[in-house]
Amino acid sequence: MRKITLTVVFLLNSLLVLAQKTDSAAATSFKSRNIGGTAMSSAKSIVENLSRTPDFSILAKAIDSARLMENLTSGTFTLFAPSNKAFDKLAPGVLDTLLLQAHKTDLLKLLNYHIVAGKVTSKDIARQIKTGNGEAVLTTLSGDTLTARINVNRNIVLTDGQGNESIVTQFDIEQSNGILHVINSVLMPKVMQ
Repeated sequence: MRKITLTVVFLLNSLLVLAQKTDSAAATSFKSRNIGGTAMSSAKSIVENLSRTPDFSILAKAIDSARLMENLTSGTFTLFAPSNKAFDKLAPGVLDTLLLQAHKTDLLKLLNYHIVAGKVTSKDIARQIKTGNGEAVLTTLSGDTLTARINVNRNIVLTDGQGNESIVTQFDIEQSNGILHVINSVLMPKVMQ
């Protein structure tokens, strides 16, 4: 009887240690990337990370204004995220106009133009560029396309519908519901509503 009790105690202790190791491994499997002095955690969603990162306060405000937060948490997405500096490049008054309630449709189209369904890493884009004879065409949630190329400096460059270029400055930032790539310019679809 004593042997059985000792065996049971030993097995229970072993299971407890194994459970602790599994919990510890799961907790450390989350990745964190420093973006503009703020850690973005792969344990958090795209919306959660953007709303905590000062470098993306304009994008977070636009997503909130367009009421896109719920949609961005209900699936897996790739977001080409313009930083505040990228928004600063817009012509004076453009952002203020887009944030008006009367222009919500235009703002939604603009934001959806920065989002691709699914998780698309920089390796996926590079592979598509290679198989696409130097360019990849990405279809965004707005239904419009972006063209990706690799420039002479080995940067991934996105060309928008108006022919403007944006460089991916940081890539493959894991999110709980997708991936984020930082870009240095706001992407514009060919036609706004």
